[in-house]
Amino acid sequence: MEPTKRVLVYLSKENSLLQCAKFVQSVAGHFSCHQEDKVFVNCGLEQNRFVLSDRQFSGSSRVLLQRAAFCPIKNLSPDQAASLPEEIRTRGVDVGVVVLLQSVNKKVLLTRRSKNLSLFPNVWVPPGGHIEMGEQLLQAGLRELQEETGLQLQDKISWSMLGLWESAFPPLLSCGLTRRHHIVTFLLVLSSETHLQLQKRLCPDEKEVSACVWLESQIVEHIVAAEDGAQDSGKSLGDLPATVGITEASCGALIQKDLDVTKFLNSAPKDGEDVERISTGTKYALRLWLDTLSQQNL
Repeated sequence: MEPTKRVLVYLSKENSLLQCAKFVQSVAGHFSCHQEDKVFVNCGLEQNRFVLSDRQFSGSSRVLLQRAAFCPIKNLSPDQAASLPEEIRTRGVDVGVVVLLQSVNKKVLLTRRSKNLSLFPNVWVPPGGHIEMGEQLLQAGLRELQEETGLQLQDKISWSMLGLWESAFPPLLSCGLTRRHHIVTFLLVLSSETHLQLQKRLCPDEKEVSACVWLESQIVEHIVAAEDGAQDSGKSLGDLPATVGITEASCGALIQKDLDVTKFLNSAPKDGEDVERISTGTKYALRLWLDTLSQQNL
């Protein structure tokens, strides 16, 4: 059986010819000076290739690309890179598209990944996934949104590219050698419906999603303050409520439950099994979302 074709990341710097990004190559490091963790790049889809460049090109968007300071790809030693199985070393860098859906009353939707998934199980992220051949970014994001949550946006929407995140799994080298390497494209999609109107149409795919939550900006501000890898865990609750209402999917039914808000403030553990938390990349996207709110009020 012929292997499924994937949309991969291609790089161009200083007008060089496009080259497929190598799995063990840090994309953020490729474009930044002095191995900094964030850099502005130009990106866009070209003939089923996700192109990143330091120069503008036709149809490109200029956005911030960031990685975690503890990104495994950044910290991979030459010996560790050489020890990776050939099928991993040669697979390139994959592309993910994620939809940060904002309701008209300014709440955003996150989903908890099923505990049976091989990548980031039981971790809270916005809906998203891969790009199929021939798809555009928004088309892929809305398809993944519908597949994972059952939400087909019926109203008129507006959208923008929020930012790019360099993601690796496992999230830290102390948890094992890297098996997946993605550039995640975060799209901000603005709905003209309230979160309650959208909630009525939720129908999560339990194979991928175990729960959903709508978060308001006040809670998100505390979440992004709990920075992964920082000395201060950021778990001071302040004026936060003790619990947050979530919708759990169980055997075809939706159950309203209260979740301890500290789950959202957890950081990725340095070793052992992962914990229920909001992913580091999602915290990055939520920080960018907060920055857009003041602009939306203008």
